[in-house]
Amino acid sequence: MVAIITVLFAFPLGYFLRNRTSAYLVYVAIYAYSFTFQTLYLLRSWVGDSAQAFPRDPDAPPVGYLAVTAGIYAVGFVLITVAHRLATKRRSRSTAPVDLDATR
Repeated sequence: MVAIITVLFAFPLGYFLRNRTSAYLVYVAIYAYSFTFQTLYLLRSWVGDSAQAFPRDPDAPPVGYLAVTAGIYAVGFVLITVAHRLATKRRSRSTAPVDLDATR
């Protein structure tokens, strides 16, 4: 779920919001909500005896889950940064008038 949220929102936020800090904050808010929902969903599966996301031993830390979600989180910030640079470059292009009269 957080991967889908990252793909759907990170690049557009970086591209369309002029302030990169605002894009980061909106992404953090959206990611936090989806991360909480995803964790609850996976925790319910874990209680139902599934060990796909978390280890069966409750004392073992879920390092794999932490690594994957942290990696996705970092990719989102990279996408925002790249999109913001592309948008800034596009906005700062020269808007010199174009001579449409080809007969000169």
